[in-house]
Amino acid sequence: MAKDPIVEEVRAIRAAIAVEHGNDLDAIIRALKRKQGADGRRVVDFSAKRAPKKQARKAG
Repeated sequence: MAKDPIVEEVRAIRAAIAVEHGNDLDAIIRALKRKQGADGRRVVDFSAKRAPKKQARKAG
């Protein structure tokens, strides 16, 4: 299987980010959350769009 240069680049960037934060997943997540939206683009939050639960109908 041939190596994909885009995949290789993404993997290299991922490895660099991991090393930068001491391979600590919590530190990586905190850093990415601080960075998101810093470029002025809107950050979409889907947590507030949960549909209300349907109420069960009563037989009668």
